[in-house]
Amino acid sequence: MDELDYRFLCELAAQLRVDSVRAAAAAGSGHPTSSMSAAELMAVLLARHLRVDVGDPANPANDHLIFSKGHASPLLYAMLKAAGIVTDEELLTFRRRGSRLEGHPTPEVPFVDVATGSLGFGLPVGVGLALTARRLDRLPYHVWVLCGDSELAEGSMWEAFEHAGHEGLNNLTAIIDVNRLGQHGPTRHGWDLGAYAARLGAFGWHTIEIDGHDPGQIDYALADARTTRRRPTAIIARTCKGRGVSAVENREGKHGKPLDDAEQALVEMGGPRAVTVQVSPPDAPAVPYRYANGGLDLPKYALGDRVATRSAFGEALAALGTARGDVVALDGEVADSTKLEAFAKAHPERFFECYIAEQQMVAAAVGMGARGWIPYAATFAAFFTRAYDFVRMAAVSRAGICLVGSHGGVSIGEDGPSQMGLEDLAAFRAVHGSTVLYPCDANQTARLVTDMADMEGVRYMRTTRGETPVIYGPDEEFPVGGCKILRTGGQATVVAAGVTVHEALAAADLLAGDGVSVTVIDAYSIKPLDSPELVEMAETTGKVVTVEDHWPEGGLGDAVLSALAGSAVRVRKLGVSGMPGSATAQEQLEDAGIDRNAIREAVLSLLR
Repeated sequence: MDELDYRFLCELAAQLRVDSVRAAAAAGSGHPTSSMSAAELMAVLLARHLRVDVGDPANPANDHLIFSKGHASPLLYAMLKAAGIVTDEELLTFRRRGSRLEGHPTPEVPFVDVATGSLGFGLPVGVGLALTARRLDRLPYHVWVLCGDSELAEGSMWEAFEHAGHEGLNNLTAIIDVNRLGQHGPTRHGWDLGAYAARLGAFGWHTIEIDGHDPGQIDYALADARTTRRRPTAIIARTCKGRGVSAVENREGKHGKPLDDAEQALVEMGGPRAVTVQVSPPDAPAVPYRYANGGLDLPKYALGDRVATRSAFGEALAALGTARGDVVALDGEVADSTKLEAFAKAHPERFFECYIAEQQMVAAAVGMGARGWIPYAATFAAFFTRAYDFVRMAAVSRAGICLVGSHGGVSIGEDGPSQMGLEDLAAFRAVHGSTVLYPCDANQTARLVTDMADMEGVRYMRTTRGETPVIYGPDEEFPVGGCKILRTGGQATVVAAGVTVHEALAAADLLAGDGVSVTVIDAYSIKPLDSPELVEMAETTGKVVTVEDHWPEGGLGDAVLSALAGSAVRVRKLGVSGMPGSATAQEQLEDAGIDRNAIREAVLSLLR
């Protein structure tokens, strides 16, 4: 690097600082000091190492840059201004109503793949993008992730470090901004770069310790990262929070707020500049690899057979993978239980073992979805709670992912409550724009697995461990938002989903012996649940019993109550109200009060 280049990079870094301060001052809020510490790091990356086609954000050969420390968004937007992607006028709309330059980045902004801001989310997504580059797209683009030192306390970061090291993702570089100060006081390791290097080295990463304000050292480290073989690289950069302004530099209590005297700070930093950067495009055009499509031959199950819906899920996904080359699968080391192993055997090149790291699994799915693949990630329903923040952030990212949770409810039997998903329906119903499906038989499962591929947003399916009777033919259709009326009666309506559908049918037989006729509805689409047939049948009978293998809060019962809002219908909810223990599947249903006898008693009590 010659003297002219060095001076240009220093000027660019100064402009990034100045514009970060200006944006936060205009907004009256934001995180300028966290942006100021990484200015040189991002200036050198933008001017000398990032490879993107500024005129085509969708170019598949583009590098990817993720701000895992998403609160440093003013720095990102200042970079986009320097590259000519946003104007100075737009920069000063930061955080204003209607601006795409939100407080934390979202994909509304060009070259932003996913929303960040929940610390510990960005690097795991970067791992997913790097895996996609290597095994799916088969392209040489590089993934750069700016990380904060505070977020290295998050367990998800270490799931990502471990997975990237295990996979040898040399196309991934974590740039760690070690500015020593968190939101409230110093970070765990302060400026001890060696502490970070020792930990990351143990995870199989190539580490480089540098002065994060020296463009020469940064340039060398970034070049070394791109050429390193067989290992991901972590650039561990010592920086000062609030660098360049004496009132805030390396001072506690200055996080997450604009500078008190922005005008004086701008004078101290030499004032606004008009530096522009000609960002280097990718070296050559590229076309992502795509697997061939074939015919869809879904498994078919005979009426009366007993088949676990988890088994139907695995077989159907394997068939879908044959039909669609864009379908991929991710496992949390339970493929033999979720039955995802059927896909793994049929399509090993599109199967990703994420081990027992559910946050990394969901994040990798988000990264793959950002590149146009259709990911299905599966684990026990209960274990998705570990990754719930990642599901929430997937929705903020406008990501398209399919999640499948097996072993839902008490019906799993003897394993006990630690393995029982009893919160999942409520949790996924609460996710913005989500779809929540709970099939009751094998043919229904196979059809819905296929339909999930063409839906938008976060899609969740719950499957059952035990075998259940096949009650639908293989050609039956199951529109999302709809339901199926399995019995028609005039005295009460029973609404069930999944395993409780079969208990509801058995209860209808018992009630027929009592001289009571009931309607039985299979509400396989728990969200959305906007079926006019459900409302019509409920209003016709005037009395509804909902029954679900789930806690009473937030699941099927509450979905039905929402659908019936404004109707003068009496509703009684049956759900799992007590903490289960170990017992057989049928005993669990009885103990929870959601079996056929409990349904019968609930209907009779309403009629009394």
